[in-house]
Amino acid sequence: MKKIAVLTSGGDAPGMNAALRAVVRTATYYGMEVYGAKRGFDGLIQGDIYKMKSYSVSNIISLGGTILKTARSVDFHAQEGRDKAYEQLQSRGIEGLIVIGGDGSMMASDRFSKAYDFPIIGIPGTINNDLYGTDFTIGFDTAVNTALDAIDKIRDTANSHDRIFFVEVMGRDAGYIAIQTGIGGGAELVMVPETETSIQDVISTLQAGWDRAKSASIVVTAEGNAEGSAIDIAQKVKSHINNKDIKITTLGHIQRGGSPSAFDRILSSRLGLNAVEALRSGKKGVMIGIIKDEVVYTPLDIAVNTPKPLNDELVRMVEILNS
Repeated sequence: MKKIAVLTSGGDAPGMNAALRAVVRTATYYGMEVYGAKRGFDGLIQGDIYKMKSYSVSNIISLGGTILKTARSVDFHAQEGRDKAYEQLQSRGIEGLIVIGGDGSMMASDRFSKAYDFPIIGIPGTINNDLYGTDFTIGFDTAVNTALDAIDKIRDTANSHDRIFFVEVMGRDAGYIAIQTGIGGGAELVMVPETETSIQDVISTLQAGWDRAKSASIVVTAEGNAEGSAIDIAQKVKSHINNKDIKITTLGHIQRGGSPSAFDRILSSRLGLNAVEALRSGKKGVMIGIIKDEVVYTPLDIAVNTPKPLNDELVRMVEILNS
């Protein structure tokens, strides 16, 4: 394999640039040509593809976001769009593709790889950490640290004013950011999609804290929680408790930005290097991941369609340590 391409797709995640750097530098090391497609699969369709050299990725390892830009492609869902993307790859003699992105990107990669028998290696890049086949996805650690920094600051004002704060973090349908942020930030309660927590459970937990003379409390909620958003939950709690000052903070996209943590830089570099070597060794239609510090390869359809369970030990820790 002499020519490969790389793109970033879906939501951005801190560490994507570090992965791009590793892909380009590794391909160059092996004497391969590497091309970057701008704005994800849309770049493939439109032919917005350019040759990358080692210097193309200089000084980007510390940058958040992605220098290739990213997008969620509507056109790639249509057969016509995928045909155009394949033609663009073929016309340039590109023999393999590395896709950095989340579950939607892995799903699109699986469909494309099977339809055209085209070698694709997926790299899990999403702050949600919701892809099966890897212990950690690119950007997750940085997002947790960003959320944790915010909660530390919120704790200061909560204590100063004897307030209850409901803090909503990202994660879509997964509670990984919420559970780790809650443990690290000493939250009184963490509400995640994977476990059922009723409004009465929230009230009981808060009441137990007040019985111990706790004057301030923080409840961390994942955005996909069954009881609704942090605003919804706070309003429901307030209808039962009217003698407490309740505030709401939704952290939102601040969790996507910023310089990647050391963990994410190393993880991204490791995945990027091994993705190139996977293409060279003939692998295709798989997502590369790290499980128990070992590089593993999971078929793309399994990575997307297999639920990734929340660690029960983390749920138990919240119950014991934050009580």
